[in-house]
Formats: sequence, C-alpha cells, structure tokens
Amino acid sequence: MATTASTEISPPQVSDPAPDSPEQNASPITQPTTVQANGSSETREDNTSLRIVDSPVQEASPLANGHPPELHSAPESVSEEAQSEEDDEDEEEEEPVLKYEKMGGIVNEILEKDTASAIAVSSKLVALGTHNGVTHVMDFAGNRVKSYRSHRASINDIRIDASSEFIATASMDGQAAIVSISGTENYGFDLKRPLRAIALDPQFAKRGTRAFVCGGMAGTLVMHEKGWLGHKETTIHSNEGPIWAIQWQGNLIAWANDNGVKIYDTQAQERLMSIARPANSPRADLFKCTLRWTNDAALIIAWADHIMLARVRNRGNGASTVEVTAHFQVDCMLSGIAPHPNPIGSFLTLNYIPPDTFDNEATSNHEEQRRKAANRPELRIISSAGEELSSDALTLKGFHLYGCNDYWLEIVRGSGEEADWFIVVSPKDIIVVKLRDAVDHINWLVEQEMYEEALEAVEKLGPGKGVEVSEIGRKYIEYLVEEGEFEKAAKLTPRVFGQNAKDWENSVFYFAKKRQLQGIIPFVPTKEPRLSRLVYDMIIVHFLEHDQKALLTTIKEWPSDIYDLSAAIVAVQAKLDRSPGVPILMECLAELYMLNRQPGKALEYYLRLRKPHVFDLIREHNLFTVVRDQVLLLMEFDQELEKQKKQEEGPAIQNIATPLSPTFTLDKGKGKEKERSKAVALLVDHTYAIPVARVVQQLQVRPYYLYLYLDALFDKDPYLAADFSDEQVQLYADYEPGRLIDFLRASNYYSLAKAYAICEKKDLVLEMVFLLGRMGNNKKALHLIIEKLGDVNRAIDFAKEQNDDDLWEDLL
Repeated sequence: MATTASTEISPPQVSDPAPDSPEQNASPITQPTTVQANGSSETREDNTSLRIVDSPVQEASPLANGHPPELHSAPESVSEEAQSEEDDEDEEEEEPVLKYEKMGGIVNEILEKDTASAIAVSSKLVALGTHNGVTHVMDFAGNRVKSYRSHRASINDIRIDASSEFIATASMDGQAAIVSISGTENYGFDLKRPLRAIALDPQFAKRGTRAFVCGGMAGTLVMHEKGWLGHKETTIHSNEGPIWAIQWQGNLIAWANDNGVKIYDTQAQERLMSIARPANSPRADLFKCTLRWTNDAALIIAWADHIMLARVRNRGNGASTVEVTAHFQVDCMLSGIAPHPNPIGSFLTLNYIPPDTFDNEATSNHEEQRRKAANRPELRIISSAGEELSSDALTLKGFHLYGCNDYWLEIVRGSGEEADWFIVVSPKDIIVVKLRDAVDHINWLVEQEMYEEALEAVEKLGPGKGVEVSEIGRKYIEYLVEEGEFEKAAKLTPRVFGQNAKDWENSVFYFAKKRQLQGIIPFVPTKEPRLSRLVYDMIIVHFLEHDQKALLTTIKEWPSDIYDLSAAIVAVQAKLDRSPGVPILMECLAELYMLNRQPGKALEYYLRLRKPHVFDLIREHNLFTVVRDQVLLLMEFDQELEKQKKQEEGPAIQNIATPLSPTFTLDKGKGKEKERSKAVALLVDHTYAIPVARVVQQLQVRPYYLYLYLDALFDKDPYLAADFSDEQVQLYADYEPGRLIDFLRASNYYSLAKAYAICEKKDLVLEMVFLLGRMGNNKKALHLIIEKLGDVNRAIDFAKEQNDDDLWEDLL
C-alpha cells in the first residue's frame, strides 16, 4: 500500500444552464453508443465540462397499476414468448410476492433524451447518473431536487452519503466528482484513466477528512482524504486488474477486481482476506459484480452466476477474519442483488438470461450473424439455501437491446413500520418494486374471484386501510348474482353494506334489474340506514303484483313514513277494483287506511273481513255515525263471533241462533237476563248517534237480529222501544215466548187486540189470559184457564185477583 501527497484539483465551476440548452441536450459521446456482444455499453469521451442545474420540484405522475410493467413493446418473436410465459403464470394462479410501479415525476422527461447509466439511493433521495454525464437528484416520487452535469462521458458509479447531503460520481472520463446537494462544497478529481467505481466514507458529511475511495481501469484502489495541505491519496491495492465495484460499510471496504473480492479494514489499516472468483468464471468485465453489505459484518457478493455470502468475524486482540458462509450457483447472470425481508435470509436478485447463441460463430449466414434479441430481465426471490421462491419477468422499454451490465437493483431501507422496497433501473426505465401488502393480497383474491376469502381479509384489515368492505362485497355480490346464487348474494348484503344507504340503494336497484328483487327485500333496512322513498315504493309495488301476503306483512311491519302512503292506497284500491272481494287486498287497504288516519274507511273492510276488533275500533275512534247505515253487516258479524264463542265453550250449549237460521227458537220457558253481544250493546248505548228507527228499518229483513236489538233496548229504557211494541210482541212470541208474559206486564205501549191475536195464534194461554184480564173479559179468561189449562188453583187465584163476585159464580 503506497501513500502519496497530491494537490487537489480545482473544483469545477458550477453554472446553471437552461434545461433545454445545447450543452444539456448534446450527447457527450462522439459516436453512438455501441452494444457489445456481452450486452454492455461502451462510450467515448468528449470535452463537456461539469455543469450543475438546479430545477424546481415537479409533481410525480400517476402511479402504475402495480403489476410487472409492460412499458415497451418488444419484437414480435419476443412478444409471443412473453405471452406464452404469461399464460403459464396464469395457469399456476400463484399469488405474486412483489408489486411494480413506474417512477413518475421527471423520469420520463430525462430518459426520453438520455439513458441511465448508474443509480444510488439513500433514506431520502434517488441519484441517477446518465450516459451524458448528468446527475439527477430526485425524491422517491421522481420530483426533481437537483440536476447538474459533472462529467463529459458516462457515469459508471454513483453514491450518496448517509446524511443525503453529498453525491459522488465516477465516470468514463476519468473524473471523480463530489457535489453538495444543498451547499456549495464541491470537489473534482482527475484520475486520468476511466473510473468504474467510487465509495464515500459512510460518515462523509460529519468527518473533516471527506474520505472516499475510487478505482477503475488503472487497476488501483485509491483512498482520498482531505488534510491541511489538500487531499492526500493512499493506494490501498493495485496490480490485479481493473477495479469493478466498491462498497464501504463502517470500517470495512470491499472491492472487486479481476482476481476476486477483497476486504480492507480502515481502522486496522490492513487487508483482511481475498475471496477468489469461482473457477471457470467468465471474464470479469462481461458480467458485473455486485457487492452489498447487509450490516457491518455481512457481505453479499453476486458475480456472473454465483452468489457468495461472507462474514467478518472478530478473533479478539483487534484481529478479524473473513469466512465465506454460503456459496451457490444460479441458472442465469446476476445484474443485482439485495436482501429480501421475507423469508428471513432470502435475497431479491435481478437476473439477466443471455440469449441463445449459434454454435458456428464463423458462419457466413447473415441470419446467424445477426445479434439475437435479449430476454426479459427477471426479479427472483431466492432462499438462503439457493432455492427459487418466486420469479417475475419484467418487460422494460428496449429490454431486447440490453445486457447484464445495463441493469441495476437498489434497496431502500424502510423506516418505522414501512418495509424495505427496491428500485430497478434499465437505460430507459426506473421501476419501483415493493412487497405486496394486505391490500394487494385482497385485490389478488378478487382477481382470482376468491371473494369470500377477500371479504374475510378486508374485514380483518379494518377500515381506512385503502380498501373497504363495501367495495369487495359489491363485487362478490355481483359475482354471485351472475352465477345465479341469488339467495347467497342477498344474505350477504347486510354484512357488506352496513350503514351505507347509497350502497344499499344501488344494490336493491341491481337486484331489481336482474329480476331478483324478491330475494333482497327481507334484508332491506328500514331504520338504520333509511333508504330513499323510491326504494320502498318499488318494493310495495312489487309485492302488490307478485306477493300480496308479503305486502300485508310489510304494511304491518314497516314504518308508514318511509314510503308514499297515499300512492300505496291508490295502487291497492285500483288492484281491488280489478279483483273485487279479494280478502288479502281488502285487509291491505284497511291497514293502509288506518296508517293514513282514516279509520272510517278502514271499518268497512274490517267488517267485511269479520275482524273481531271492529267494535273496539268503532268505540276508540267514535265511528258510530259511520256504522249507522251498516247495522245489518255489524249484526251479522257479531252473531258469527257469538257462534264461534259458543263453539269454543263446548258442545253442551245447543240451539244457538245464527244469522243463517232466522226461524230458530230458543228453549221455551222463563229466560234469564243474558249478556248482550258487542254489536247490540253498541247500538243500544249510542242511540243518539244511531237512531232506533234507522236500526229497526235495516233489521227488518233479519227478525231475529231485530228481536235481540229491541229486547236490549227495552231492558235499557222501555220508552225507547215504545214505537215498536207491537212488533216486539211478535218477536217475543217467535223467538223467546217464555219472556213474552214479562214484556206484556211491563209494557203499556202495545195493542191489546194485536197482542191477543198473536198469542192466540201461538196458543199462548197464559199470555191470552193476561191480555183478556187487561181487556176486562174476565169470564173468557177464566174459561181459558179451566178449559185450556185445567188448573183449578190458578182459576181461584185469578178470581181473587179480579175481585169480581160474578166471576166467583162462574167459577163455582
């Protein structure tokens, strides 16, 4: 190791050319970039000077859809192959592990005019180097933070220090440049030979030494440190071929040259170990070497098709050693590698699969001489044992033109609960790669039509996480409906829509459109949430046309203010007019009238339907004037209720008068005061609203009902029935002769002659005797007692009552 003092090269002048200036757009390469057989790109130098351009931050473009991006169409043969691979993936139906989106912001603008040649990331920023020697500093959304030109040729390597303040670049022009992002502290070094790699002291911004190491085609690894008299150069290693890659972590520097990978301890100032390249490895420059420290002691090495894991161990007394803990070979070339969080110890690799070559390289066949299109690069997750866990092929813009060394993979360490994520770079694309989260898992389940699992997953995830139960549930319901599983779809609606009235309404209309409204109706909410009146009106109409029994249940159970009550009455009345006498329609209409506070109109239908509560309804709503013209209907219904009551009491009670048997008579003899039926009691108690004459007129066609009414009316007040006393004599004689004698004795309003004629016709001797006595014809009365009854004792009593001497002589 040699240490020499050197003078610092004056820092380049910083200028701010316009973004579209000739210097910015002009290619620094004197000839077009040529793609070598191995797929790498070489450039030539020009005399472009270092320029720094600060540009305002621009907004990021919308994100892609999260799937491996189809960013550019490949030749037809490649597209067919890609389609075949996609078909194979579809058949497997394995859930992807990663998701992809194209970085937005200024990326498209940059890569339309230039091509990416190197990338570096920190916890805050992305630094992109291009083949034009321009460095673009962006945030993770692709918004510009700073852009400047520091080289005349391709930038081969770029680094950001831990503080995200300084950016170092190494170029084919032999220049190393270090630029402050926010300040004016800039450094430039001319190493004379093309540089391939550079690394900053991880604490570059905090240490006054401003140390960095670089190397390239000169084959020398040189550390530069700032001192009192300028920067000094310390040669750490040389004479083993070009330096291809450098990584600095803590006190350890790892680099790769033609012979392998070496590690240097800056604190002990000694080289720890050399890890040789595997036997039969391809030429070092054909396939890039990637070095990545996972911590201060563990190093991942990916070179060509080999992966090695090395660990630095402290042997005590300040001495350290390096041990290769794992080494395995893969079936492709590695463009990049990074630790992958799941499973622990796995890796994410960016893979390049070389195109097939012809065996006869000396052929004169032009078709065989033509360079074959490259395959799509692949992102694979590899376990710590080298087993492939997943693989995604990426169709990047112009991928068929690029080789292994044209791709880069960087890892961005997550902060807090945020997971690590990755950036894939090709000359014309920057792709953000992230682990699929719970939301992505749910979306995948939906894509696979695994809706039940998706719904359970989103319920477990909880609200406010980017996907809602209603969104997944709606798709599930639509799927079930399309599959004909209407009942299952309907049962799902409360679980899916909850309190979301708008979603409920859309779902009801959707079922109606599919002619499956009947299925969802039992689940439609009427309170929380309450839907629009149109929904409930539609359900009422549906039931009216298809299920009138359900309509009645709905009218009874639903709050009346959620649908148009007046419109419902009109609709049911119209239906009843077309189908007169349908009991279910009459009851629906009666219930609707009651809800609409029109009990008088409802009463007619309740009477026709023989509803027992009509009498309570009449009294509660004072509907006496309404029923004064429906007395017969009321009495008929009342007698049916009485008949049912008697039947329920048992078969012991016989000979019950019914409205269908007007000639039926009760047992003769003395009747006892009976409990009045509801209809009779109602008519008798409200003669002020229901005139007696009006009742009698309506009951003339049913004499038995008239008898019951007049009998009750006489019991209450004989005067009220005075005008109908003669009719009442006949009614007693027909339906309850045993009570006629009591009526004859109690009433003074009947005609004696008419009453006698009725009794004579019915051969009611006692009644005839009483009437003859009241008419003064005692002899005839006594004769009837002796001749008809043959009862001497009654004859003697009769004579005593009359106090007539002549009557005693007739008796003797």
